[in-house]
Parts: sequence; C-alpha cells; structure tokens
Amino acid sequence: MSNSTIGMGEQGQAERDQFENELRRILKTSEERGVTLRVIGSLAFQMHCQKYGYLQAALGRAYTDIDFAGYRNQSKPVKEMMQDLGYEEIREVFIVSEGDRAIFHQSNGSLHVDVFFDKLDFSHVISWNDRLEVDNPTIPLAELLLEKMQIFQINEKDIIDTIMLLLEHPLGDTDDEVINIQRVAELLSKDWGLWRTTTMNLEKVKQMAGHYSQLSEDEQARVASQVHESLKRIEAEPKSRGWKLRDRVGDRVKWYKDVDEVS
Repeated sequence: MSNSTIGMGEQGQAERDQFENELRRILKTSEERGVTLRVIGSLAFQMHCQKYGYLQAALGRAYTDIDFAGYRNQSKPVKEMMQDLGYEEIREVFIVSEGDRAIFHQSNGSLHVDVFFDKLDFSHVISWNDRLEVDNPTIPLAELLLEKMQIFQINEKDIIDTIMLLLEHPLGDTDDEVINIQRVAELLSKDWGLWRTTTMNLEKVKQMAGHYSQLSEDEQARVASQVHESLKRIEAEPKSRGWKLRDRVGDRVKWYKDVDEVS
C-alpha cells in the first residue's frame, strides 16, 4: 500500500460543508442543462453511505477535490457550464489526456473539479460506457468499488472509502443500492490485470479493516465476510481465453500502468 498522505488529515466540518454544498450546486446546474455528470471519488462514497459516511471524518479521510464521470460527446457543454459557474479550465490536461480528462479551478476560491470522460484510466481502465444512466447522482456501486480496487498503489483513503461501501451495501446481481458483484466478476473474468490488482486490494481492505479501533468487532467481521464473498464470486466466474493465457505469465510481466497524480 502506498504511504501517500493525499486525502488524509483532519478536516473541519465547515470545509467539508464547502465541498458538499458546491457539489450540490454543480449537480443542480448539470441537471437543469441536461448534462450527464455522475459523482465519483470521496464525495460519491459519502453520498451513498448514509449510515457509515461518518467514518471518513472519524478516520481522517479528507475531501481534496470534486470528481465527476461524464461522456466525451458532452465535453463542450461541460466546459461551458463550468465556466458559467465560475471555473477556469486547465486546458493542458484536456490536450495531454487526448480528451479523456478535464480539470477546472474555481476562479475565486481553492476548489477544483476533475471530470473523467468515458472512462477512468489510471492503473487500469474502468469504462463508463452505458453505465452513467444506471445510477444518479453517482456512478453505480460496482464501478465505485472498481474505481478504488483498480489502483495498484492503493492509499489509505481508498481503503477507508471501500470499507464504508462494503459495510453499507450488500452484494448482489443488480445495481439498486447493491454492489453488483456479478458485473464486477464478469469484467474481471476478461481482464487478468484488473483481476490481479482488484483481488490483491480486496485482501488489503480486509486486513486494514481489522486494524481500525473505530470499527466494532461485528463491523470488522462484516468487511471480512463481504471481501470473502466478493472473492468467491470473482473466482467462480468462468474466465476468458485471453485471461487464461495471461494467467500463465502471471506476475513475471507487469500488469498495471504507473500513475502520476495530477495536482
């Protein structure tokens, strides 16, 4: 696990309220304009975890930015909307990412907004294709789980968000307030690299949950059970021919991309 302290540290309620209020303002405007934006990152986990959301503040998990998933064919109206809301785009990010990502800084404040178009592309690729309409105002829970589990150098903040998600929501085969583990298993059955990183990180989540004194024994046991069931479903899913061929190579060949954090 990475020793990065990004996203970790004491954060007062006033600052957290600033992020949450600004998120609501952007979502309201996007809905009024017919722009498809779905929340990802720390704020998405907070929105979907009404019971266990308190763990972010309790464990020192801070908000650092506001993150969205969107569609590339709406990049122009997204940029126009953000400009009207008082943000300035860092144009180099959109150019260097070849249209996959846009970052906006608040003109009169310290907040910044990150929009990932069509996919999240860090250690592995998580596609938004036909999935942003499944849930609202966040991406579906299956993709929220994979958003964290695809990070090879996973940080404590990502572990905390995942613990919240596993405590709050059951596993199942649908997307209605359920972690669609069937979709997760299907995606991993076609991509050995994503399977390797995800299963490795799920084990780290189980291990870390057992070290947080803020979690009761029952809560630690629930996280362990959710991880066990997730791994069981993932392993039971029939694997593709490509997955099996890549499995023969295993860890001898690098299976993930190195990621440089954009500040």
